[in-house]
Amino acid sequence: MSVAGLLWRGAATLAAPLLPLYLRSRAERGKEIAERLPERHGDGAARPPGPLFWFHAASVGETLSILPLLPVMLRGRPGLHVLVTTGTVTSATLLAQRLPADVAPRVLHRFVPLDVPAWARRFLDAWRPDAGAFVESELWPNLLAAAAARRIPMALVNGRMSVRSARRWGWLPALARQTLSRFDVILAQSPGDAERLAALGGRPVSAPGNLKFAADPLPADPAALAALRALTAGRPVWLAASTHPGEEAMIATAHRILAPARPGLLTIIVPRHPERGPAIAAELGTASRRAAGAEPGPDATIHIADTLGELGLFYRLADAAVIGGSLVPHGGQNPLEPARLGCPILAGPHMHNFAEIVGALEAAGGIRRLAASPAALADAVDAVLSSPDYGRSMAGAAALVAAQQAELPERVAAALLPLLPAQDTEEGRVTVEA
Repeated sequence: MSVAGLLWRGAATLAAPLLPLYLRSRAERGKEIAERLPERHGDGAARPPGPLFWFHAASVGETLSILPLLPVMLRGRPGLHVLVTTGTVTSATLLAQRLPADVAPRVLHRFVPLDVPAWARRFLDAWRPDAGAFVESELWPNLLAAAAARRIPMALVNGRMSVRSARRWGWLPALARQTLSRFDVILAQSPGDAERLAALGGRPVSAPGNLKFAADPLPADPAALAALRALTAGRPVWLAASTHPGEEAMIATAHRILAPARPGLLTIIVPRHPERGPAIAAELGTASRRAAGAEPGPDATIHIADTLGELGLFYRLADAAVIGGSLVPHGGQNPLEPARLGCPILAGPHMHNFAEIVGALEAAGGIRRLAASPAALADAVDAVLSSPDYGRSMAGAAALVAAQQAELPERVAAALLPLLPAQDTEEGRVTVEA
């Protein structure tokens, strides 16, 4: 084990007595579920019989990206169950909401244990996964080391390694090489990600594509959508989707710029974290809140849709959408979500988390970029509202990009299923110390 790996292992062990206080603090802020805190210590296993594949998907984006993959994996291996671990309450909630009825009985969820060696051992010894995969870029050295000690074949799926992250990992080359060597298969999102992962020591690395291209359209309750359309009939509507702190004030200012020339204009804000709804309403003053029971009726001008799992409703409702996280240096949210639903896409300068996707959308004419200012935002929204043909052209081009690689889940499943033991061998793993 590298010196950095030993230091990380030692630091995590020393920090373990303090981590329950940290977890309780997070629970008090709604970032953990209090009754499920034992899972963060590696407790709470309920392993089903037969083969078990483990996916670790850190948060919402990673969890949503594997949803199209789960049915393919389960079809490809009769008797297989899947364990999905995540680190956020929102991702756990969305997983439960989005799993198809025929898939849900074979998918289990637990919160991932913190990267403490003893907690990682406890988790793996209880669940005994036959194979596993980390999704995108959250790499926990102790958890991966414990999996390697138990000879659990592991993959990195939809692997992402930004230039910035590669530079940081490059400061600890031995730890990077050791961590990436734990993976038997590395499937990168793009050739650039594959090149950076290989340069840090990943072997073997391929770039079959980005699973976010293969996701299903965001769902929407038909009755709720019909009600919203009736409430907003005849009004110009634009959406700020998955916003982050610092963006809502810009959006409200852009609304004030647009409103005099756009009678009945409705601006809808969907915060990335719904619990911020009350604070946003207080900041903006006149905004109504969906979580408080308000609807975007005739008197509403700025409406905060601070509920969970309803973004698909508002993409279907809006005449244009600006991608949250792109007006501040966050890196943007997934632009393929509006692309699949025919909503014209606007984005600020900060979209580096989705550089490959944005590049494809720009090349196709499926996205409009803008500066991070209220005036630029108002100008871009006005351009779409003024020309429905322009909006439809953008949406059509974006939909073609989103439809690419629809077969990718099958290709990824074909790389992962061979990691499981043959069907005529004994399933399960033995307990070892590591």
